[in-house]
Amino acid sequence: LAAIGFTTFGESFVLLGKDDRPLLPAMLYTDPRGGGETQALCETLGEDTLIQIAGVKPHQMYSLPKMMWLKTHRQQIFSQARRVMLMEDYLIYMLTGTAQIDDSLAARTMAFDIRKKCWSGEIFAAAGIAPSLMSKPVPPGTAAGKIRKSVKDRLGISGDIIVVNGAHDQAAAAVGAGVFAPGQAVDGTGTVECVTPVFDTIPENRQLYTEGYSVVPYIDGKYVCYALNYTGGAALKWYRDNFAKYESELAKQTGENVYDVLNSNIKGGPTGLLILPYFAGAANPYMDNDAKAVIAGLTLEHTGCDVYRALMEGVTYEIMLNLEHLSRFGITPTQLYATGGGAASDQWLQIKADILDRPITALDAPEAGACGACMLSALAVGLCGSLDEARARFVKPKKTFTPTKENAAAYKKLFEKYKRLYPMMKSIMGDGKDDN
Repeated sequence: LAAIGFTTFGESFVLLGKDDRPLLPAMLYTDPRGGGETQALCETLGEDTLIQIAGVKPHQMYSLPKMMWLKTHRQQIFSQARRVMLMEDYLIYMLTGTAQIDDSLAARTMAFDIRKKCWSGEIFAAAGIAPSLMSKPVPPGTAAGKIRKSVKDRLGISGDIIVVNGAHDQAAAAVGAGVFAPGQAVDGTGTVECVTPVFDTIPENRQLYTEGYSVVPYIDGKYVCYALNYTGGAALKWYRDNFAKYESELAKQTGENVYDVLNSNIKGGPTGLLILPYFAGAANPYMDNDAKAVIAGLTLEHTGCDVYRALMEGVTYEIMLNLEHLSRFGITPTQLYATGGGAASDQWLQIKADILDRPITALDAPEAGACGACMLSALAVGLCGSLDEARARFVKPKKTFTPTKENAAAYKKLFEKYKRLYPMMKSIMGDGKDDN
């Protein structure tokens, strides 16, 4: 074993006291605290300035507003803090004694200058937080050093192992998919679906950030952004758990995967149904937590298999919607690489190729983020000489799906109808709250 690389989720952090022990439980990005502090920061600096420096629309999900909340509401405890660490740099620090965080994860704090690749003194000053509490920013794939002897002895590890900063989970998945150049993007489909395109220069159009896209430093001077759909594979799981009892029982009897049973029964070609997949609210580009799902076009002729396929179509229409919006800002991926559970379904990948009207390649990487951490670690310790060499050794394409001309034409017309669903739903459901 030559190296250990880390990739973690973002935003959430821990306060460490003088003995390097956590002072409080970590605050997850879902924690609602920090809304008032976000507003105060915008009033002090201006939302446009925060966007320009940090590459994100100000929001309480990010680390900095929560630090501000703790400083105000847990003042005695916050005053004892000697370090503020996100998950990646905390783990690396405990293993090596080196306090460093990679640029892509640092950008999830709302306090990182994405152009200068350093902590923003201007933002920290406005927040009233000392930047000296933070770890040193480094590029993804930077070695932090060897595991310290006390840890090795406790864990029974022999030999020297180098610990490496990987990247924020979605950025690491892009590395693991071999997505390094503008025009490429990874489509990761798990419970949530995330499309991560690569580009050269930071978009200056404020609308990009208003629609919830964040710009994140990547590798070799490149940047990525995240286009999220809260209900990716979760939509199919919802169908499986509630409407696929026969298929689930059949799968138990035959030893098959229930999704394989469902996929084997769907018909080819568009269903004609339109499903707005906002079962957990809408992410980009609407950023509407109160949005609701819609199933439109049902008739007595439709079957459960039609609804199942239409869920795949609806989630894919949502990808197309995001690609259309991103193209307005000069971000136009033409090569897509699929990872995650969704990449195991040939039927869904063909639907994606047809709706998106571009090829999509399935990769043999069930855990693309872990693969990306391995690749960055291999580079850091010299086992690979370049990203291209790492891609050749680690990234294994399985199959490329190309658009079917007839289906692509039909889906193009249906997509124009799909785009009208959200405004109609919004006008009927309003803010999603009970009017009575």
